[in-house]
Amino acid sequence: MSDGGDGGYNAGIAVFSYIVGGIIVWSLIGWGLDNLWGTRWIVLLGALLGAAGGFYLSHMHGLTSQRSSSSESKADSGPSQDGDSNAK
Repeated sequence: MSDGGDGGYNAGIAVFSYIVGGIIVWSLIGWGLDNLWGTRWIVLLGALLGAAGGFYLSHMHGLTSQRSSSSESKADSGPSQDGDSNAK
């Protein structure tokens, strides 16, 4: 079993899969609609919609956010979010 050190790699593969999968699926849907309606631009719209949808899914699954490591010090993490500020 792995020790969890490849989490970034797995998240990257998941993001890639969501985006490429979305492009493929929605491009095929657009291609089918283009053939049905006799147009030529819906396949491009489908590809763009698939890419945006794949990125949205990966963002909603928390795969695109930066994660802080447990060894990061509090000083490196930026200002606190509790509303207590000592700035004058």
